[in-house]
Amino acid sequence: MIASSLHPEIEPLCQQLESGVLKKQLSVIPQLASTGDAGWQVLMNFLQANKGQDPTPAIGTAYLALYRLDVAEISDFLQTHFSEGIVALKSDRGIDYQLLQVLLIEQDFQQSDRLTLEKLCELAGEKAVNRQWLYFSEIDRFPVTDLQTINTLWLTYSEGNFGFSVQRELWLAQGKNFNKLWEKIGWKKSNNWTRYPNEFIWNLSAPRGHLPLSNQLRGVQPFASLLAHPAWTE
Repeated sequence: MIASSLHPEIEPLCQQLESGVLKKQLSVIPQLASTGDAGWQVLMNFLQANKGQDPTPAIGTAYLALYRLDVAEISDFLQTHFSEGIVALKSDRGIDYQLLQVLLIEQDFQQSDRLTLEKLCELAGEKAVNRQWLYFSEIDRFPVTDLQTINTLWLTYSEGNFGFSVQRELWLAQGKNFNKLWEKIGWKKSNNWTRYPNEFIWNLSAPRGHLPLSNQLRGVQPFASLLAHPAWTE
């Protein structure tokens, strides 16, 4: 039990945080962050209790709620225990994803999207880096580990709204119909493509699965390869 007996008024919030039900967790995290010391301690305990586990959107949201507070004690806690964020940046190609983590912590989704494409091109090799876009055959050869790292970063710092796995889930729900998917995630409206960058939504008010969008800009085939990648079934 995270809740302290000294603060019974927040015990119901703690129970929801511990429930494992994402919708409940996301609803109580801002409440806990607004209650002062007692709520902050609950959120810090929650992060500590889950340290070393695969991060979830709830863990990411708790981290962000604390990160935004201008409180010296909390800043010291985060610096001591989570100095680079909460996602372990694993790569089979020796690629550094820390800047992507920083941008997503800052909720700079437009720059995060651009950097995601750069990292995908880096994964594909020098030719892709130079041309700045991807062939579907290059995506097929991406390491599972790296795609999962990128996806976890997006999921963790977006309340579970953004990420390749979210787009895959919606794609499958639409019967793998890309035209329906484009409408669902806001990449197309009334048969008109959403114009980059100004018509895309670079915040959490965007439709679920709206970001990242880099691959869609180069056609269906690379995006289809990404959604069919073994990273999402392993």
